[in-house]
Amino acid sequence: MKRIFLVEPLVALYAFAVFLIFPLSQQYVYRRFWVEVTGTPYPISDNTSRCMENININSSSSNDSIYHEVVQRLAARFSTYTVIASTIPSLIVTLLLVTYSDRGGRKIAIIMPLIGSLIYTLGLLTVSYFELNIYLLILVSFSSSLFGGLGTFLGGVFAYIADLTKGDREKTLRMGGVETMIGLTSGVAAICTGYFLKAAGFNWPFLTSAILQFFNLLYAVFVLKETVTAAPTDSDLLNGSPRRSGGKQIFYGVYDMFTRASRRARKILVLLTIVFISFAIAYIGALPLVTLYELNKPLCWNEILIGYGSALSTTAFITSFLGLTAFTCCRVPQLVIVVLGILSAMSGLILLAFAKTTLLMFMVRGPMLLAMMPFPVLRAMLSKIVSKSEQGALFAAISFLENVTTNVATAVFNSIYSATLEWYPGFPFLLAAGLCTIPLLFVGLVSRIGVDVAEEVLVQEAVEKEEEDEDLVEGQGS
Repeated sequence: MKRIFLVEPLVALYAFAVFLIFPLSQQYVYRRFWVEVTGTPYPISDNTSRCMENININSSSSNDSIYHEVVQRLAARFSTYTVIASTIPSLIVTLLLVTYSDRGGRKIAIIMPLIGSLIYTLGLLTVSYFELNIYLLILVSFSSSLFGGLGTFLGGVFAYIADLTKGDREKTLRMGGVETMIGLTSGVAAICTGYFLKAAGFNWPFLTSAILQFFNLLYAVFVLKETVTAAPTDSDLLNGSPRRSGGKQIFYGVYDMFTRASRRARKILVLLTIVFISFAIAYIGALPLVTLYELNKPLCWNEILIGYGSALSTTAFITSFLGLTAFTCCRVPQLVIVVLGILSAMSGLILLAFAKTTLLMFMVRGPMLLAMMPFPVLRAMLSKIVSKSEQGALFAAISFLENVTTNVATAVFNSIYSATLEWYPGFPFLLAAGLCTIPLLFVGLVSRIGVDVAEEVLVQEAVEKEEEDEDLVEGQGS
């Protein structure tokens, strides 16, 4: 079979399969806790608001209100436990696999998370079909994270793209295109979830996702072509860093990336990383609360509305890519694009905290249409700073930091949401908007230093190539 350098279909199918079950898994947990707390089936209707139905039909709606608050807390705590159980192994695997991809090939960092995702989906299907204890899903999350997670997959994908692209514009647009692909397919999946759940329950969507992920795994193994073809040989051990073997080589790859860079490049690398991570904490950390917020009073959305809301949120990937393309073609500075994206996220989060009606909840997605622009721009800027032989180490470090901070942030935001649920459930979104000021401050620091270090990187790569050639000649002579 002929292999191809085309990773976008892999990303598209992965995003569709994962986002087909992501909102459903949250609703499944919510409904299971509802049954445990109330002892009655979860209320399902065709109305847009279950709260209004309960008020109109049941005069003792105060009991329903208490039940909703209890279930909200249980679901938020369960989400926190799941994040904690899956974070540590996923972080370690991400750092190991994506860094190792510089030597062992990018595909290992792509295939392993696909296996883990398939394991999680099959575990979710098993718990749902046999109605097993809901807390088994925490064990399933832990087991699947041993193969890596979304951070591992994206780290491998972006390193794969960095191997194939040349030039800032091509790299930025290609990485932005991948994130747009994620947004487009996940948006279609989000619309499907509500209708799929209403028509067939939970088991069929879980099974469909598992089948799609299985075919995606076959594509990654048998169709996708490897970009790293030079495997380590004995002659490679003649120079400095490759003498370290096994785990040491993997961890030292990230260390060397920082220590071998010039002082100015190292400073910019650290500052851009802080911008990336701090924005991910504020924006990505708060997003998982949206589904719980929509299930809570006064919105009380049903599965159809949740699907449309999720789909509308994912349009930010598409509009961000369109904005990124337009700004790039107009030669707008990359740091300006980052600032515009952060401001877009801040405005949307502030409005989200005050959305109390269905119309407003849909409208708050508008200001957030450019919120995804900073991520591909920052990845491309970081990729430009390090040499070609260190792309895996770079994206391993970024994925590692992104995973640990966003998972911790998600757990913290869930805890804050649970604690502030009675007096103001929108408070976590205001907090996230306030935290967005941190990356803005560091963008200002980067702009003062300047980000053009391309010549330094080229000189570094030339020196490394010359040293490798000298070591190879000496090895052949001896």
